Amino acid sequence: MSIEYKKLTEAELETFIDMRITQLTEEYVVSGREVPKDVDLKTALFDFYHRHMADGTFVSWLAMDGDKIIGTSGMSFVEKPPYFTCPTGKLGLLSSMYTNPDYRRKGIAKELLSRVVEEARSYGCGAVHITASDMGVKLYTAFGFKHNGNFMMYNL
Repeated sequence: MSIEYKKLTEAELETFIDMRITQLTEEYVVSGREVPKDVDLKTALFDFYHRHMADGTFVSWLAMDGDKIIGTSGMSFVEKPPYFTCPTGKLGLLSSMYTNPDYRRKGIAKELLSRVVEEARSYGCGAVHITASDMGVKLYTAFGFKHNGNFMMYNL
């Protein structure tokens, strides 16, 4: 097995989106939640990735086994008012971390994570945030991510 890594381009976008939907579905099932049937996620994801890849506020690295995408990562860049621990105000929002089940536990996710975190560093981000799945917590903790007990969310 010879794994290669490359940046996501428009050519891989459809497969990338399908893998993102697989990832989200897997997370819903594992957490015991029912997957919503009335959401056109594919169209919304295509629109998001197309726009943000074009303006440079989203980047993804892929793990490839030949022509097959076997792992994905994603980093969105956002900006908020600067604060003491992030004087640039630039944040990376990590998403789309997914490895095909047949390729897990081989260091692929760690390599993808390293690459997108480096993208955030290059963009000038002062921090990277993620809402981790139960499966991802070990990877992120081992990488150096810390829990933020004050994180809250309000659904609209």
